[in-house]
Amino acid sequence: MAEKFKLDVVTPSRLLVSDEVEEVTAPGVEGEFGVLPGHTPFLTALGVGELMYRKGTAVQYIAMCHGFAEVTHDKATILAEEAEFPHEIDVQEAEAAKAEAEKEIAGLSHDSKEYLEAQAKLERAMNHIQVASRRR
Repeated sequence: MAEKFKLDVVTPSRLLVSDEVEEVTAPGVEGEFGVLPGHTPFLTALGVGELMYRKGTAVQYIAMCHGFAEVTHDKATILAEEAEFPHEIDVQEAEAAKAEAEKEIAGLSHDSKEYLEAQAKLERAMNHIQVASRRR
């Protein structure tokens, strides 16, 4: 039997995952990172991206948006501002948000606050579209 560790994925409104898993990958602000049992402890900020966790041969995905990850030898705790499973994502809404953000970006100066906000909206929408494509 493979070694496992505890994974908790929590948002301000709910607990998405509380399970024993064998592997996790998550979107850190400085790039994607992976966690296996017995990992060296660390704390890091999370960006926008796809969280993946594996339990045996079952692989699950979650669309994440900012937060923090705390990893110890036997536990990974993900505190996310937003997180959704693929089946919870409204693809039409994500496509509309992507189109709206692209339209906003086209008319903005690259050094404006509004440009950065539109870029963040675009990144979130594209992440939702990618994770939603993983529906089974």
